[in-house]
Order: sequence, then structure tokens, then C-alpha cells
Amino acid sequence: MEFSSKLIEKAVNEMSQLPGIGKRTALRLVLHLLKQPKEQTGFLSQALLNMREDIKFCENCHNISDTQICEICANTSRNHQVICVVEDIRDVMAIENTGQYKGIYHVLGGKISPIEGVGPSQLNIFSLVEKVKSGKVTEIIFALSSTMEGDTTNFYIYKQIAESEIIISTIARGIAVGDELEYADEVTLGRSILHRVPFEKTFKNN
Repeated sequence: MEFSSKLIEKAVNEMSQLPGIGKRTALRLVLHLLKQPKEQTGFLSQALLNMREDIKFCENCHNISDTQICEICANTSRNHQVICVVEDIRDVMAIENTGQYKGIYHVLGGKISPIEGVGPSQLNIFSLVEKVKSGKVTEIIFALSSTMEGDTTNFYIYKQIAESEIIISTIARGIAVGDELEYADEVTLGRSILHRVPFEKTFKNN
């Protein structure tokens, strides 16, 4: 792709680094910004800078937050004895949109994947195990995608907390194998949470 301006070329190259944004889409976005008032581009730039500089991770669940403790963990009407284990913020948003879950979350920050060099120590697993050991948790719900990496992560955590006297469940397989939670429709995901099953059944029957 040839550019008549090095400034445009640099902007397009940076924009195309975003997931799902190719060079042509990046060019359309850049040209759109060029047509907007300068202050509009300034608002966008400032919002992105503020996000990078001021964003925090909840000290309790590791969710992205504006404060030290996120709004979900700070909500006293939520059931703090039930923890839904998810991969990242997108899964929290997907489950919250169902309106069916009233517990809190624990964001792992990824899944165990030896191929990608991601091991248990690189995820927020230790803090989850510590929560279980505290005796304040009655149920852990695994809500990772039903992929090999997701199942491996579920099983690893299960082995760490299996001796505890709590309910360990997983969302029902209304979510197709291999699907990511963020792409599931709200009704299906909501039902999968409400009709969750004991985690042990998912591997003892295999």
C-alpha cells in the first residue's frame, strides 16, 4: 500500500496493530479521523492515554477497574461466597450481560498453554487458592471456554482445591466445545450458569 504522506502511513501502521484491523480498515479509520475536528481526535487520544495511565486491577478479583476494588467486589448485595472463575474481562462482561449471576468473579488473566509458554505461575491462580483456604468461599464455578487449554486450567485448579469442602462446578455445556464465552448469546450463557454441573462429572464420565 502506497502512501502520499509519511504521517498517514505511520498512523495506519499503528492502527493496524489492533486486533482485527487490517491496513485497509486502518486507512479508513485514519482518514475518518482526519475529517473530524481536531479536538475530536484530541478527545480520543486523551481517553486512550488516561486509560493506560490510570487503569487499575481489582485487588480482590483482578478485574479491570477504575479503583482499587472493582464495583462488583464492592457491591454488598452480591454473594461473595460464590466465585466464578473466568479468563479475562471480556468474560466478566459477557456473564454480567446475562443478568443471571449474582456472585463475584476471579479473573485468571489467561489459560494454561504450554505451547504459548503460559504456565500456572503466570496466572492469578495462587490468589484463588488462598481465597478457598480462607474458608469464606462456598462454591467455585469454572467458566473458562471449553477448549483443551480451558479444560487443562480447570483441572489444574481443581487439583489445588479438591480437598476443600466446597462445591466445585462448571457451566453447563450449552456452550459449544471450543467456543469462547464472549461470543455466546446471553440466553445460552445465562442458562449455562444457572444449570451448572459438578465439575467432577465432566471428567469422570470421559
